[in-house]
Amino acid sequence: MLILVTGGCGFIGSEFIRWQLAANADARIVNLDKLTYAGNPENLAAIAGNSRYEFQLGDIADRSCVEGLLACNTFDGVVNFAAESHVDRSLLDSGPFVQTNVIGTQVLLDACRQAGIRRYVQVSTDEVYGSLGSTGKFTEETPLAPNSPYSASKAAADMLVRAYHHSFGFPAVITRCSNNYGPYQFPEKLLPLFITNLFADLQVPVYGAGTNVRDWIHVTDHCRGIDAALRRGKPGEVYNFGGLTEKTNLEITHLLLDLIGKPHSLIRYVADRPGHDLRYAIDCTKAKRELSWQPEVVFEQGLRDTIEWYRTHGDWVARIKSGAYRDYYQQQYGGRLNQA
Repeated sequence: MLILVTGGCGFIGSEFIRWQLAANADARIVNLDKLTYAGNPENLAAIAGNSRYEFQLGDIADRSCVEGLLACNTFDGVVNFAAESHVDRSLLDSGPFVQTNVIGTQVLLDACRQAGIRRYVQVSTDEVYGSLGSTGKFTEETPLAPNSPYSASKAAADMLVRAYHHSFGFPAVITRCSNNYGPYQFPEKLLPLFITNLFADLQVPVYGAGTNVRDWIHVTDHCRGIDAALRRGKPGEVYNFGGLTEKTNLEITHLLLDLIGKPHSLIRYVADRPGHDLRYAIDCTKAKRELSWQPEVVFEQGLRDTIEWYRTHGDWVARIKSGAYRDYYQQQYGGRLNQA
């Protein structure tokens, strides 16, 4: 099975590629990535030299690039991870989010439709559903109500995918997941930021009172779900994936402090994020029923493993935080890296 993965040098995309090649002997991967600030080919060092893997530098919003790649390969499926994904950055400048998440998806859909792609997965987020109160869970029928520029751009992309299926019979599936955690996550997100700060005895910034609730899923469980959707999902359908582990941000912070052995005095409460959604929770019943999928990683053990990974990969973290990892790739790819 030849799969085009877009955005495969990011956190979730790189895990999907590593997992796919290890789990499926029939899998061959072409990875198209723009290498923005969070895209790091070092995330795929473990598969360097693998004959079933190929990297292509490029932007999904570049029509000639995408069409050329699809014309030169007969892909069995396409999985679109390529996205700007950090809510805080979208609050400062939504332009890159619209360009990649909306325009890029539209370009990719047109090119895939023209090439006759038989399986397409749009990797989305539970944030498109908006905010829950103290009860209830998001199902695939929950109306979309995004509250940040990031989630609005992802919702727009989802609606394009839905429209292409209903208008043209395009064989697309949409997946939506809760908060991912695990190795290789860019340290601007909550868990890697807090973990690496605590290793350095730095304070950890908690928004508001820390009462916002998120459901946490290990990145490997998420990638297993995406593979199930790619291989067994019904075109036109949406599938939710969650870890069935709801925690307030303050609970997560206390867990990290205790597991790493740091004092709770390192908590620093900061002004809340504008429009901060109160609670996300995922109902995975449909994925269990139709895809035979369910989360397998127990959160407490997954969190311990994640802490240990960051503890033993200090050089990776240092290169990310200093930006030094980009110097090498800037030279390797002829100064064409995107510095967004």
